[in-house]
Amino acid sequence: MRSLGNTLITGGASGLGAATARAVEAAGGKPIVLDRQHPGTDLPFEQVDLAHREDVEVAVQRVVEKHGRIDAVVNAAGIDACGKLQDVSAEDWERVVRVNLLGTVAVTRAALPHLRDSGGTVVNCASTLGLRALSDATAYCASKFGVVGFSRALAAELAGEVGVTTLIPGGMSTSFFDGRPEQYKPGADAKLNDPEHVAAAVVFALSQPRGCEVREMVVCPSEETSWP
Repeated sequence: MRSLGNTLITGGASGLGAATARAVEAAGGKPIVLDRQHPGTDLPFEQVDLAHREDVEVAVQRVVEKHGRIDAVVNAAGIDACGKLQDVSAEDWERVVRVNLLGTVAVTRAALPHLRDSGGTVVNCASTLGLRALSDATAYCASKFGVVGFSRALAAELAGEVGVTTLIPGGMSTSFFDGRPEQYKPGADAKLNDPEHVAAAVVFALSQPRGCEVREMVVCPSEETSWP
């Protein structure tokens, strides 16, 4: 199996990103966190708002200057703005797309020359709502459908050079749902995955020998209501 090396993780201060950072470190890799918030650990960290491409490019360049190489990228950052289209402000709606989709693209683009040098891997976090649409989730669905399309096209484009995995997780027990109106929170009986379990799947994808790729994987609770 491939060693993980320097793994750049967006959204690594919380949720799936933080769980992935812990899993990468436990597997012998070096997680490097990109996030707006400090992860609260001594892991290497670059503060950046993924909604701003120029800031992303600067942050990735700083990673290379400090750490020398990038062996993998895990685009785990994600936000949401729940509500009917006419009830969600244009600014909030567009920020979801900027962070979830355009941020994923910006990090990948900036890291790509270094991933080519290392023969590395990109894992892009989509969602079961990147395959199935729901009401009151137009921004999130648009962004995650976009991540699925971007990742599939990128895998074809980089075949033989850089590995690309599309991760499609179901609901996870994280702070992602905090601060929402009650109607948009999982119910008391909701079945949610532990993010540590999803992070283990990410590490599995990153660890595949060069030339062997996990192109797509759905990781969800066995009673996931948004899948299939």
